Amino acid sequence: MYLFESSMQGGLSECQPRGRATEELLMGLFYRQSTPTTACFSQNGPAVLTAFRINLHSDGNGGNGVDAHNVRATLPGFTETEKLQPNTDTVFFRDGVRRIDFVLSYVDDKDGEKKQERRREFEANLEKIGLQLETEDKADSKDQKTYFLKIHAPWDVLATYADVLKIKVPFKLSDIPHSQDVPLEWLSHPFRLPEHIMRPQPDYFTYPFDKAKTDFFLITDKDNFFPPSTRNRIVYYILARCPYYKEGRKEREKTGIKRLLSNGTYTAAFPLHDCQYWKRARNAECESERYNLYKHWASFLCFYKEQPLNLIRKYYGEKIGIYFAWLGFYTEMLFFAAVMGLICFTYGVLTYDDNVSSKEICDADIGGNIVMCPLCDKKCPFWKLNSTCLSSWQSHLFDNEGTVFFAIFMGIWVTLFLEFWKRRQARLEYEWDLVDFEEEQQQLQIRPEFEIRCTNRRLNKITKEMEPYLPVTSKCARFCLSAATVIFWISLILACIIGVIAYRLAVYAAFASIIKDPLRNIQFVGRFITPQLATSVTASCINFVIIMILNFFYERVAIWITDIEIPKTHLEYENRLTMKMFLFQFVNYYSSCFYVAFFKGKFVGHPGKYSYMFGKDSGLRNEECDPGGCLIELTTQLVIVMSGKQLWGNIQEALLPLMRNWWNSRKGRHRPENHYSRWEQDHVLLNFTQLGLFYEYLEMVIQFGFITLFVASFPLAPLLALFNNILEIRVDAWKFTTQFRRPVASKARNIGAWLEILNTVAIVSVVTNAFIMAFTSDMIPRLVFLHAYGENGTMSGYINNSLSLYDISAIPESNMPEEKDNWFINSTETCRYRDYRNPPGHPHQYEHKMQFWHILAAKMAFIIIMEHVVFMVKFFVAWMIPDVPSDVKARFKRERYLIQEYLHNYEVERVKLQLSASFITEPQSEMSLMTDKHEVLSECL
Repeated sequence: MYLFESSMQGGLSECQPRGRATEELLMGLFYRQSTPTTACFSQNGPAVLTAFRINLHSDGNGGNGVDAHNVRATLPGFTETEKLQPNTDTVFFRDGVRRIDFVLSYVDDKDGEKKQERRREFEANLEKIGLQLETEDKADSKDQKTYFLKIHAPWDVLATYADVLKIKVPFKLSDIPHSQDVPLEWLSHPFRLPEHIMRPQPDYFTYPFDKAKTDFFLITDKDNFFPPSTRNRIVYYILARCPYYKEGRKEREKTGIKRLLSNGTYTAAFPLHDCQYWKRARNAECESERYNLYKHWASFLCFYKEQPLNLIRKYYGEKIGIYFAWLGFYTEMLFFAAVMGLICFTYGVLTYDDNVSSKEICDADIGGNIVMCPLCDKKCPFWKLNSTCLSSWQSHLFDNEGTVFFAIFMGIWVTLFLEFWKRRQARLEYEWDLVDFEEEQQQLQIRPEFEIRCTNRRLNKITKEMEPYLPVTSKCARFCLSAATVIFWISLILACIIGVIAYRLAVYAAFASIIKDPLRNIQFVGRFITPQLATSVTASCINFVIIMILNFFYERVAIWITDIEIPKTHLEYENRLTMKMFLFQFVNYYSSCFYVAFFKGKFVGHPGKYSYMFGKDSGLRNEECDPGGCLIELTTQLVIVMSGKQLWGNIQEALLPLMRNWWNSRKGRHRPENHYSRWEQDHVLLNFTQLGLFYEYLEMVIQFGFITLFVASFPLAPLLALFNNILEIRVDAWKFTTQFRRPVASKARNIGAWLEILNTVAIVSVVTNAFIMAFTSDMIPRLVFLHAYGENGTMSGYINNSLSLYDISAIPESNMPEEKDNWFINSTETCRYRDYRNPPGHPHQYEHKMQFWHILAAKMAFIIIMEHVVFMVKFFVAWMIPDVPSDVKARFKRERYLIQEYLHNYEVERVKLQLSASFITEPQSEMSLMTDKHEVLSECL
């Protein structure tokens, strides 16, 4: 029989431990690290002495137990449910004092002995380092088979590794104002979030932590000095490098939590969320940042509000914070491109009735009397030009005078976007203490896999320490294997594209045989579906399916070959994987668009001398463009691939997790918090892998390519991207706060190799759009006709001028249709085709006439002029806009100056203290000496 007395008022405090048995809660028995358990009993203010009589009684097995129900029944402040079941929804050890910094889970299986031996050695080494461990038995988990190992890093461990990692910590409150008042700032109030959400903590001057100078920093509470994101980053650094071999045995490959996860020794490793996302934590010491993020960031009702970037950075780390900063900035800049694209499209709609070319095609007396030559051998009939009436009107919506100005605008917009992002990035680097991080990252974030697999050592000329390295011969062999693999997969993509082109050529003949004369044979469907449209849509859909299948396999191949290369640092690993994946994705997603834009209809030949894809015997004649141009087909291809990718991505990101949640609820996995511990709630969430952000960046950069490389063919592409990104931000935020385990916080100074990729895409986009306007669009031929060949400066007669004549009797039998319709027999002796060639009977019949060369010269001149104008504006804008804002430069220099000044004063006063202490003949007490020291240092600081 035991008697405990404790200071209580209104029941136990929020930090009261809620464990498996009341015996462990109150007596602190069976702890690996003994801690006074009465620390939380006096937290609620003035005390009321309460005596608890805990009767030890015999359990069913004859042992001694604790009547937990009787004890809880005597405690004030508990609901009926809590009296029956302890609440384990906490981020603290059972003592309610030590915070859980990391959780490992494992189960017993058939290889239990080997894995148990690994876990025993690993956990023993963790305890030698200084980490404190606490295990939750499988009997307390819902599935009755999962153990949870909770890890706490005490102050000494945190201080030691913060010194090693050179983590910047505050030493003085910043006296630099945030920003000056902005005119008309009240206009932005509806889009702003509360100040405590936007700035969750004050601004400080920071300096890399030094364990020998702890009194230099603003340490008021050692337990809360390092935020949870920093704590889990330090613990993960230890876990990634802790060995699990026995003492005295050097088996370097037996190192790190990653290897233990891969061999099944542990099933998961993750830091805990601080609370449930839909309500605040009960414990006042828990920040409830997850709840704030869900309420003010992940909610779809906040789609029009700014993002709490500082809170994102504080909770998830700088790497995730910089991604959402970039995504938000990209979305903001898309607004201006979307407005201009909408204006361009509106211009096409308003000038719809003024389109002379479409009127001539649709006119029964003009287009209805023009007989066109067959578009394929045997299966394709002669056809009338007015059968393409609808597609010519559709083409005008995107192929008009406004498209030229929009293409030039997008070339300038992409430059402004990149330059202003550099300025925004520089501001974030300063505000988030990332200015000097690049060098630290290279030196301190060496991948554990590199350290383990590189057994060779050499002297570092700078640090004069032995370090692992990869020999040149091994590096070259690995690089050659990697390059060969990438080339093979890109060749596979090209082979698939050729297969799709062959499909287009073959299926066009089938569609043409079914839809011979849309206006005559298929009165309803034929008005909207032509052989060209049917072929383009089906080929685009097939191409999209092939793209997704190849993506699925290549993602795994790219990770495998990057692992083979054994990059030294995490940054180097991500950059190599980024280049491989983007090169593949670039070819995979854009090759079909490049084909339609720059190859289709360019190498056709003419009747009697057609070009064939695989030789004349194959019967697969190269595709021709519609009389209205190939631009509408490029638009169709772009819309299907771009929209399909975004739709599929949203389904994967939003609908699949929702279905998963529904399935879990059916299985009863979502249980009340007092039945379901915090670590179990997080354990069933999805794991956010190291490459999680990589796929988010890749998705957005591919989209960026669509809206820049081919935007001249579809001015509404930025508008679709804007709507998608508004949804994307909230879907990603919802995933991070509700669906993913809390990721390990990591630092990143910028978006890495993605910025160079964006710059490359921006330069290429100027060239592609210039070529699209010159060779895919009909803009240049129309302008040449208007100013050089038109009657009275009008477009009247353009269609007749743009089509050449060919003698039907001269068409080889192999090119003639198998079935000849009666409507054109004896009605005409010639047919038309899209080209500028001399008519039959001309001394140079069927050769290019002078107008062809005039148009070609105009196209080349347009390309040169547009490229030079846009590039000159781009370089001028880039020169005019500095990468780092002037106020950020000034603030950075001011902070550097103050840091040096305060550090100098601190060292001077420290020397004075040491000298004065050496002259004291009578030793002072340690307490008075520390008091004097802190008084002097506080005056100094």
